[in-house]
Amino acid sequence: MTTIDTPIQQDPHIVTELPGPRARAVIEQDERYSSPSLTRVYPLVVARGDGAVIEDVDGNRFLDFNAGIAVNAAGHNHPKVNAAIHAQVDACLHYCSSDFFHPSHAELVERLATSVPAGMGDARVFLANSGTEAVEGALKLARHHTGRPNVIAFYGAFHGRSLGSLSLTSSKAKYRSGFGIVTPGSYHAPFAYAAELTGADYIEQVLFHHMTEPGDVAAIFVEPIQGEGGYIVPPAGWLQALRDLCDRHGILLVMDEVQSGIGRTGTMWACQHDDVTPDIITAGKGLASGMPLSAIIARDTIMQWAPGKHGSTFGGNPVACAAALATMDLVDDELAANAAARGEQLMAGLRALQERFPIIQEVRGRGLMIGFDLVDHDMAVAFEQACFERGVLSLTCGKRGVRLAPPLVITEAQCDRALEIIADACEAVTR
Repeated sequence: MTTIDTPIQQDPHIVTELPGPRARAVIEQDERYSSPSLTRVYPLVVARGDGAVIEDVDGNRFLDFNAGIAVNAAGHNHPKVNAAIHAQVDACLHYCSSDFFHPSHAELVERLATSVPAGMGDARVFLANSGTEAVEGALKLARHHTGRPNVIAFYGAFHGRSLGSLSLTSSKAKYRSGFGIVTPGSYHAPFAYAAELTGADYIEQVLFHHMTEPGDVAAIFVEPIQGEGGYIVPPAGWLQALRDLCDRHGILLVMDEVQSGIGRTGTMWACQHDDVTPDIITAGKGLASGMPLSAIIARDTIMQWAPGKHGSTFGGNPVACAAALATMDLVDDELAANAAARGEQLMAGLRALQERFPIIQEVRGRGLMIGFDLVDHDMAVAFEQACFERGVLSLTCGKRGVRLAPPLVITEAQCDRALEIIADACEAVTR
């Protein structure tokens, strides 16, 4: 086992069986006392990370192609993010932004408000701790602003697992089972799958006809690229049709960019690829490169609620804000561009592998938010495990998909190496 001061080499290397002896001890301890609701996809016990590489407690190294589920935007141990965190810790660890002021909060809300698509105009920002909190807050804000009770989301969507956001989530039935009635007034439409009627057409022709009048709908919540549902990229014009529908009926369009935002797709916000302007954006995950932070960003005319209508003890923590400011600097200066370039490289490489391995189907994505299908769910799970055993961390998504979402610092050489390992994993699961 290397010491913490030893630099981590930037390539995968497996030196023990998986899990190794130290990992098995941690797993046994964790499983004895932690909530069984946690889902662990493979027995990875992280010791430390650097860039796009994770080292486990037994000294095995992995290329990190899930980034803590798209969280570590600037990679692990980025010197500029770490420096910002250490400086803020030394100055002030925490003070509640709901009741007082601090500079990093003020700077970050301005930075986020001015990062949005130009069509949103002046914007205001509320900072929270997690993606589900941002969605909960956006749900409250939409109902408060419009005075309407109902909301619409999409099948396959993941917006969180607290009760309000769970009402919008429909990626897996098990998330809802056993919890009784979630927030009333929540309806769903098909996302941009290969179906006859989806999106705005389904809402207009089915939901508005059978389930809710448009005048009762406060907001439509949509992921500009659906995440857990399969990394599905909607076709050109699909998001714009939602925007047009909302404009016709006075409905707010909420873009859930918790997973797709902060440079992951090669632009600050994924909705910018389609030139569609939302009324509200929810952000999280990669916003602070691993520190807990999320945001609701809304048009100034919409975020007009009285003091006390919404708040958070820890939301906008000074240390998390400092990490976010450093992250946004990096995204603007280099990481969004790198995400676009490395995404093109990976997509081209996967499509080349598709010609060799028919089990790879429908490669799709934008930037470093890439998905592809295998022939069925069981093969996707087996592929995920085969990649882990060979030193690449991936995750399944949708019914039979695999998602690749590495840190935005991933290098060209690391992408080439990952493609080699993916090819080897394809051979392993088809033997």
